[in-house]
Amino acid sequence: QVQLVESGGGLVQPGGSLRLSCAASGSISSINTMGWFRQPPGKQRELVATITNDGTATYGDSVKGRFTISRDNAKNTVYLRMDSLKPEDTAVYYCAAGDRFSWSPHWYDYQGQGTQVTVSS
Repeated sequence: QVQLVESGGGLVQPGGSLRLSCAASGSISSINTMGWFRQPPGKQRELVATITNDGTATYGDSVKGRFTISRDNAKNTVYLRMDSLKPEDTAVYYCAAGDRFSWSPHWYDYQGQGTQVTVSS
């Protein structure tokens, strides 16, 4: 089993920045890909960004150029730096971990409880 603990959500004004963190513990040797999905109110969960063990990053089209994903392998932690935030970025953000990359959140064996990000003036 793998446990994921998320932190860093909150309320921010449009144009502002936030950083999310996701710390993994447990049977992490089985994990190849970690990342973030988000679910806006009334919508389906969508990929935000993922990163593999070799550092390959994938971003959703709506966040390219604004969000940056990184990982600290020594701390088993993935970070999501979100800049130039827009109201449409408002969502619950979920950390996810799995043994391979997929665009679908259903492929990831482990997901966190979620952290709310609200972008509003």
